[in-house]
Amino acid sequence: MANLSHDPAHQSFDAADPHSAEHGHGGSTRTYVMVALALVFLTACSYWTYTPFWPFGDNLAIKRTWMMAVSCTKAMLVILFFMHLKWEANWKWVLTVPASMMSLLLVLALVPDVGRRMRGASRERMTHAAELSAPAAAGKSGTALHPAEHPAGEKH
Repeated sequence: MANLSHDPAHQSFDAADPHSAEHGHGGSTRTYVMVALALVFLTACSYWTYTPFWPFGDNLAIKRTWMMAVSCTKAMLVILFFMHLKWEANWKWVLTVPASMMSLLLVLALVPDVGRRMRGASRERMTHAAELSAPAAAGKSGTALHPAEHPAGEKH
């Protein structure tokens, strides 16, 4: 039987080999440290929106857009490097792309329903639904977000 240990086509990837990361079997320690530093920097970028140094004012839409972009970038780094997707075979796209398209379709289909869910609500449902404002009259019972106050000792 032939000895395959010296055959370049059958070499195993050694952890000490600095080029093994480039051949599809994970990254080096330096790569992981650089990605971790990038994640720390991106976390600071998200926190930046809460500091007085944020140059775009108090516009909540801009802050949320910025933080969403930063969060997506962080998620991409974690998925690519720490979950080793960067070094996976191309079959990953066969699973990822259709699942992403279905997720997007589901979100686009449900958002209008969620946004318009209370338009056709009955009076009873509107009366007993949780509200963001305090109950209209002090004598009426409260809602899930603003429970009615009961005197001490009274059973409810």
